[in-house]
Amino acid sequence: MDSLYCYILTFILWYTTTSSATTTTCNSGDKAALLSFKAGITDDPSGLLSNWNSHTNCCSDWAGVTCDFATGRVVNLSRPGLYSDSDITDTSMSGTISPALGSLTTLRVLDLSNLKQFSGTIPPSLGHLSNLTVLLLYSNNLTGPIPQTLSNLKHLQRLFLDSNHLSGEIPSSLFTPFSPMTDLSLYQNQLSGVIPNSIGHLTALKRLDIHSNNISGSIPNSIGNLQQLTYLDFSDNQISGGIPASIGQLINLGLLYLNDNLLNGNIPSSISGLASLQFFRLFTNQLTGEIPESIGELKQLQHLHFANNKLNGELLSSLGGLTELNNMYFSGNQFTGQIPSSFGDLSSLQTLDLSSNKLSGPLPHSLTKLKNLQELYLSFNPLQLVTIPDWLIDMKLFKLMLAGTGIKGQLPVKLLSTASSTSSLDLSSNELTGELPHWIGEMSELSFLNLSNNGFHSRIPEEFKNLTLLTELDLHGNAFSGELRPVLAKSTSDPLGHYYSLDLSSNQFTGGIDEDIGELPAMDTVESLVLSDNPLGGNIPATLRKLENLRVVAMAKNGLTGGIPEGVLDIARLTEFDVSDNRLAGEIPAHKARVPAAGFRGNTGLCGDPLPPCQRGLFGKVKR
Repeated sequence: MDSLYCYILTFILWYTTTSSATTTTCNSGDKAALLSFKAGITDDPSGLLSNWNSHTNCCSDWAGVTCDFATGRVVNLSRPGLYSDSDITDTSMSGTISPALGSLTTLRVLDLSNLKQFSGTIPPSLGHLSNLTVLLLYSNNLTGPIPQTLSNLKHLQRLFLDSNHLSGEIPSSLFTPFSPMTDLSLYQNQLSGVIPNSIGHLTALKRLDIHSNNISGSIPNSIGNLQQLTYLDFSDNQISGGIPASIGQLINLGLLYLNDNLLNGNIPSSISGLASLQFFRLFTNQLTGEIPESIGELKQLQHLHFANNKLNGELLSSLGGLTELNNMYFSGNQFTGQIPSSFGDLSSLQTLDLSSNKLSGPLPHSLTKLKNLQELYLSFNPLQLVTIPDWLIDMKLFKLMLAGTGIKGQLPVKLLSTASSTSSLDLSSNELTGELPHWIGEMSELSFLNLSNNGFHSRIPEEFKNLTLLTELDLHGNAFSGELRPVLAKSTSDPLGHYYSLDLSSNQFTGGIDEDIGELPAMDTVESLVLSDNPLGGNIPATLRKLENLRVVAMAKNGLTGGIPEGVLDIARLTEFDVSDNRLAGEIPAHKARVPAAGFRGNTGLCGDPLPPCQRGLFGKVKR
């Protein structure tokens, strides 16, 4: 009997709900407001509002509108540009946000995100939506300030205004005591001013992201009140001053990005309180002093990026206790002393970047324990290695960067054992000498090779053509000789192995620039071609104009003769063109590229824009 009673009651409730759902009539005032909104739309290519009209029921017939079945009032307006029904659809809408939406006073969710072409300002009338819990306007073209009236939205939990062109200051009134806000996203705008101290009122906040704005001033001490925060990104602003000690109170924080600012002073020892921290970025600031010992207590850290500061002192042995760490970037600081042997305990480490510091050798043999290490950057430290340790070569790293580390002698043949593993090798700015060995062609996985600023003196071996994956090559500042062809005409492994950048400058190459340079497969995507300071001779090849991706061409002091071929200066992406100090002659072809005169100087026979005009004799011929 009880079960029958429950069944009948359930049926009555279902029927009542279904019946009311099918008969709910849209509130006339809400309908008028929505039609005013539609009137402000100038382009709706995907028909997001196509079924909105005065003759249909906005509660049952209009896409993106949800009503309260009891009252007929609109509670949800969602017309995002990226949405999913059965398939993900990406569309857009042009127009402005009508102030009339402010009369939808029962609205709880307003989602007009990712419409791309939505422009104009955010109407202050949205401050009348006293029941609103979610406001999503991100990824549009909105301009102007954040309305002060949004502080009236006492129930607002999620505010996403990121990826627009909003300007002005962040209203301090937006952050009120007892606010239920959990997500605040204002990144990638043009906001200025300071972070309001009232931010500390948002004690329910879990995600705070204001990166890529023009925010200045300091980080307020009140930030420590936000103990529910799991995500904090203030990066890429103009924030100055020190990191407040109160930041150590954010015990639930998993991500902290303060990089690309103007922060100074020491890293506070209170960071030991960030027990949940996994991702920690402070790079490109002006931080000084030593890393606090307390960093060793952050056992959850996976990513640690402190590059490009002024940090000093010795690297802490306690860093070796961060066994969850995947990546450590400490380049561009002033660290001294040796690499601690405890770094060999970083069992999860994949990338270690200690380049551009003042570290000394020898390297700790304990690094051999790093079985997951793929990338090692030690360049530009006074390590005085003299030779690359055999055990380091045996680690068969994916990327090995040892520029400016005091390596001497010939290229060690043991490197051949890494042929199947090493993709990037940088041994530049050392004291390597001798010939480029024939076995270099067996380093078949190389995509990046930098041997610049050494003492190599040989021709490029024919086996070089076998580097079918190579895309970036820098050999400048040696004494390589012979022809360029072994480099230019190397094989590819389509779609890989096509050059992106090529620097062969300041060597002794001869034999001219290959006439078919613009037709060689390895050259078809090159963006930077630097050949200056070689006694090449010959002409500028006409096929050069076929290299449509070229941005930089440097052929100064190459002993070139003849003229500048038609079309070379019309390469669409060309931004730098230097053929100065050659023996070129004739009129510079009419061109679209904005090339300064300095790029042509030192060629007494050249004339025409941007050099002085050509003098013409009889029959209009250019006088030389």
